[in-house]
Amino acid sequence: MWKAIILIGGPEKGTRFRPLSLDVPKPLFPVAGFPMVQHHIEACCQVPEIKEILLIGFFPLSDELKSFLEYAKKQFTPSIRYLQEYTSLGTAGGLYHFRDQIGAGNPSAFLVFNADVCCNFPLQEILSFHKSKTTDDGITIVATEATQQESMSYGCVVEDAATGEATHYVEKPETFVSSLINCGVYAFSPKVLQYMENVFKEHQSERFDSGDDNADQSFSERISLEKEILNPYAGSGKMFVYKTKEVWGQIKSAASAIHANKLYLSLYHKTNPERLAQNSHKQSPTIIGDVFIHPNAEVHSSAVIGPNVTIDDRVVVGPGVRVSNSILLPGAVLKNHSCVLNAIIGWQSIVGDWSRVEGTAHQPDPNAPFSKIISDGLFNEDGRLCPSITVLGYNVFIAPEIIILNSIVLPNKTIQSSSKNLIIL
Repeated sequence: MWKAIILIGGPEKGTRFRPLSLDVPKPLFPVAGFPMVQHHIEACCQVPEIKEILLIGFFPLSDELKSFLEYAKKQFTPSIRYLQEYTSLGTAGGLYHFRDQIGAGNPSAFLVFNADVCCNFPLQEILSFHKSKTTDDGITIVATEATQQESMSYGCVVEDAATGEATHYVEKPETFVSSLINCGVYAFSPKVLQYMENVFKEHQSERFDSGDDNADQSFSERISLEKEILNPYAGSGKMFVYKTKEVWGQIKSAASAIHANKLYLSLYHKTNPERLAQNSHKQSPTIIGDVFIHPNAEVHSSAVIGPNVTIDDRVVVGPGVRVSNSILLPGAVLKNHSCVLNAIIGWQSIVGDWSRVEGTAHQPDPNAPFSKIISDGLFNEDGRLCPSITVLGYNVFIAPEIIILNSIVLPNKTIQSSSKNLIIL
């Protein structure tokens, strides 16, 4: 019996994902028509040995989160539970804090995911690799190749090519260490939780030695998976590297959600072909490439949609509209002959007649082994705004015949003049 654990973080995380994370917890943001974390859950459901899926984080149990959990429990076979931390406990503190529930039933191994990674999740292969390489206190870390410059923004792994052992690990090094980067997907053997207990005891000892009675009570349970577990495990003969050549990315910013949307839509050809829209009859819109259209959306037959477009629940797309490389969130309305390219249109937002909402498409280097596709920050080195897409927050109204280019619009705004490279507060 195996378990899966999805680390979903908390509300003070995902600041680079604003304004989209202002209205929905980031793990529930819809990508390719479904909440980000649901793609992890669906991958786990393809592995019969996974009997329980635990979501760990410190998001309040909001109406949105309750609704998703109720839906997931009915929709999927494994048991699904949310374990809420009392405060931010770090990337491994939640694993330690809920160690008894993770270990219940004596799972032979447990998978751990960061909620903001997107890939095809070859879980069966990862677990088979883990069983073949490690002991009952071993770790398998999934890694992929990056360019030298990109690698320094991630955790870097040095591998013994002959054995597959991870001999060195550094989180976001200041100088080049390795082009092999941490994908945020792991397989842990049960006794790794005992190692976390040793780290916890060290924290308690440090707090006691400090003599500060006012010290944060949660300090001793804040454990960094990358720095306090993976780093000392490397070179111990207990951590091994599963290298994947499949597509992979992180959803750190709104722009990276567009890339993830493209990735998941492409995977639907193999996993869920029924989710992709087709050019079925004369009354349907023209579909180009991979497109998801929610059954409750209304799309005019004269619209041209795609490639890489998600049209969500209750979206209305009018006559003559053109949409490409974009996400239209629930309740959005695109009026007649509007154009949306490389953009995210927020919940209940309206794009007026003949208006354009557009971002600048980024073309990755086809010869690079890995590409981030987008920048994770809002500003470049000169301090200038540099989103590669345009984002409209919740309930934004774009007047007719307006152009919005490479801009971020916060919720509840009415835009009556064109803008370029702006954050509209």
